[in-house]
Amino acid sequence: MPSKQYSRRARSLTSLVLAGLIVLTGCGSHAAGSEASGDGKTLESVTVLDNPKDHVGPSTAMLAGGQIDPVAKNPEPQLPVTITDAQDKEVTVTDISRILPLDLYGSSARIVYDLGLGDQVVGRDTSTTFKEAEDLPMVTQNGHELNAEAILQLAPTVIITDSSLGPWDVIEQMRQAGIPVVTLDSTRSLESAAEMITSIATALGVPEEGKKLAERTSNQIEEITSQIAQIAPEGDERLRMLLLYARGQSGVYYIFGQDSGADSLITSLGGIDVATEIGWEGMRPMTDEAMVEAEPDLVIMMSGGLESVGGVDGITTTVPALAHTPAGVNKRIVDMADSQLLSFGPNSAAVLEALSVAVYAPEAANEQ
Repeated sequence: MPSKQYSRRARSLTSLVLAGLIVLTGCGSHAAGSEASGDGKTLESVTVLDNPKDHVGPSTAMLAGGQIDPVAKNPEPQLPVTITDAQDKEVTVTDISRILPLDLYGSSARIVYDLGLGDQVVGRDTSTTFKEAEDLPMVTQNGHELNAEAILQLAPTVIITDSSLGPWDVIEQMRQAGIPVVTLDSTRSLESAAEMITSIATALGVPEEGKKLAERTSNQIEEITSQIAQIAPEGDERLRMLLLYARGQSGVYYIFGQDSGADSLITSLGGIDVATEIGWEGMRPMTDEAMVEAEPDLVIMMSGGLESVGGVDGITTTVPALAHTPAGVNKRIVDMADSQLLSFGPNSAAVLEALSVAVYAPEAANEQ
C-alpha cells in the first residue's frame, strides 16, 4: 500500500500567538468579513506616490486577483496515506470524499480548492468566505469556536486543521469518533505558504498537485515582491510600518512583531517592520510606550478591527498614543479584510499586490 510520511514540528511562539488571537477574535461581534476578489486594481495599472510619507488619509486594500484557480480537475488521490502530523500523531487517511478544512484564516480550505478537491469539501469555518465555498454549512460559532455537533452532522472522512481553532476538546472528540484529523503547524508567513500547501497535498494523497501549487504560489510571491521593490522607496525613505490588531468591543489591542507573519508581509511590501525594530516578538498586547517608540508612518489593520473601534477617527481616540505618531497625525491607516490579510496561502501574491496598491497608490485604491 502506498505510504507517505512527513513530520512537522510546531513553532511554539507563533502557535501561542494564533491561539491567543482566536480567543480575542471571538470576543468581538464582527465576522471575519467577505472575500471580494477581482474588485481591486493591479500594481501595473496605477500611478504610485512620489513620496509615500507625505500622503494624508486612509486606504483599503482590495484583491485584484486571487480567485480560485485549481491546478488540476478532480485529481485521483494516492490512498491510503500515513503521515505524522505537527503534533507528532500518526494519522492514516483512507478516504477524502468528505474533506473538512478548518483554520483561523480559511487558508486550508483555499488550498484544498486550489488543489482541485473543492467538490469534496463539505463544510467551512467563518473565515472561508470565497464564493465557491460560501454556501457550505458553517461549523464555527461565536467567532471561531468549533461546534462538535455541526461537524459530526457533516460526517467528514478527514479533517485538516491546526491549533488556531478551539476548543481543542472538540478536535479530540472527532478523533475519538474515528475521524482522521491531520493537524498542521499553525505558523503562518509568506515563507511557510509553500510548506503548508505541500503538507495538505501530501495528507490528501495528491503530492504532485501540491508540488505544482506550491511552485506556482512561490513564483507568484517572488514576482510581485520584485515589482514592489521597483516602486518602494529605499533607505530612510522607506515607510515605517506596523500591524495593529484591535477589537474595540473588548478593549483589545495587540501589536504583531517578529515571527508573527506580519514581519515578512511588511518587509515584502518594502517597509520597515518597526515592531521587530523595537524588539517586539510574536503577538503582544500594545502599550502606549511601544506605539510611541515604534513611531510608524503607516499602520496596517484588519477591516473588522478598524470597524470595531469606530474607523480611522475612532482608532486615534481609543489609542491616544497613535495620535502622536506620523501614522496617527496623517491618518495613514491601511485596512484589509480579516480573512485575507494574514491568510498566507495560494492568494499570497494577490494580498501583497492589493496592499502595495493601498500603500503606494492610495488614491487609486480608494477609487475602487
